[in-house]
Amino acid sequence: MPKMKTRKSVSGRLKLKIKRKNGKKTVSIIKKQDGQDHFNARESGKVRRNKRTDNTMSDAHKKTIMRSMPYA
Repeated sequence: MPKMKTRKSVSGRLKLKIKRKNGKKTVSIIKKQDGQDHFNARESGKVRRNKRTDNTMSDAHKKTIMRSMPYA
């Protein structure tokens, strides 16, 4: 059976943070905040500050994302 190919569009947008504790592996999926490229001058300072932080994807999307990133 051939190897599964990684979806490059997904792997560029998301990062996997893998923690190992007591032999168990937990994976959290990190995503950059949307809307950071331009039109930020009109946003309030609070919104601009919040756009700098990374977001964690929900567990509901984890199964779908992990299927498209087989190397995790």
